[in-house]
Amino acid sequence: MPSTLLQGPIRPLNAHGAMTLSETTTVDCITRSAARPDTSQPCSRSAHESARYDQHFLQAVRQGLAGSPKRLPCKYFYDQRGSELFEQICELPEYYPMRCETQIMQDHIGSMVDAIERRRRPGSSLRLVELGSGSSVKTRWLLESLACPLTYIPIDISADHLMSVASGLRDDFPGCRIEPMAADFTTPLVLPEADDETTSATVAYFPGSTIGNFQPEQAKTLLRQIGELIPRHNNGMLLVGFDLDKDRDVLRAAYDDSRGITARFNLNLLRRINLELGGDFALSQFEHQARYNESLHRIEMHLVSQVAQQVHVGEETFSFAAGESVHTENSHKYSRQRFEALAATAGWSPRGTWTDRQGYFAVTLFEL
Repeated sequence: MPSTLLQGPIRPLNAHGAMTLSETTTVDCITRSAARPDTSQPCSRSAHESARYDQHFLQAVRQGLAGSPKRLPCKYFYDQRGSELFEQICELPEYYPMRCETQIMQDHIGSMVDAIERRRRPGSSLRLVELGSGSSVKTRWLLESLACPLTYIPIDISADHLMSVASGLRDDFPGCRIEPMAADFTTPLVLPEADDETTSATVAYFPGSTIGNFQPEQAKTLLRQIGELIPRHNNGMLLVGFDLDKDRDVLRAAYDDSRGITARFNLNLLRRINLELGGDFALSQFEHQARYNESLHRIEMHLVSQVAQQVHVGEETFSFAAGESVHTENSHKYSRQRFEALAATAGWSPRGTWTDRQGYFAVTLFEL
């Protein structure tokens, strides 16, 4: 089958609107497996050079550092070095989410698929739509287990990577129709038209606890948009992973590991600003901190200035007090009941929940 790519609207997350997630606060991110831009050419702080900067990145940094409290968008963690560091994080004994979600898929894929297949008309086709598909690693469990005919629509903002992954999946799953779609899934999208005569169910797949990176109101908006993307009359379902609230020491260790890799990952954002936007952050004068916010049920990652100092980005100067932090990431933790209540406000009803053996992580199947 020839490689084809469906194009959806690709817009950055910025500004402060409330109608769609194409406009969110800068502390939230799309996913921990975002696109990896080229960072091979360092920039100076001249006006001529600043015209060559990534303007979305530059605008987000200016806006975030000018605010109070200071913030930086975590979607910019993922240059080449950041992506390499995150791969190392996923291998750490302290970082449980990927390990626990993989265990859930291994242990419970049969019952998940049974719950999905019950909604499908015998002999009809099913569509599996993955939001922020990245390398589609966990999706392979579903593609191997769901009955054909099956159409898989991976949605990701990185078009080149998406096409490469789709090509490999076509080789490995010749019985599946693969229709990659290059788009920002947090913006309103329209899926390819489905033939109601042959397609009787559509499942949105949202693994990896990415939903936790959004503020609850933003998460509600996103869940509502997914419901609009997946047609109700077409037996719309959502299979979503989320991180469960747990012992605070376990949470803090997962985001502040003993080897300091998460600290290097967080500080790499400042290194990237230096490299790409002509910044002059002294990384040794900032310290990584992971804090649990009890009232908001979330881990927060911060970079804390160790001294009073001034930092330049492009032509602008930003002042830091000693002890002042830059908030770089949120990761909200839920009880099963709180997440189901959140999903209910967007019209979703739970039909099955699966957890790992330690009860650290959950995957729930919802229906409209």
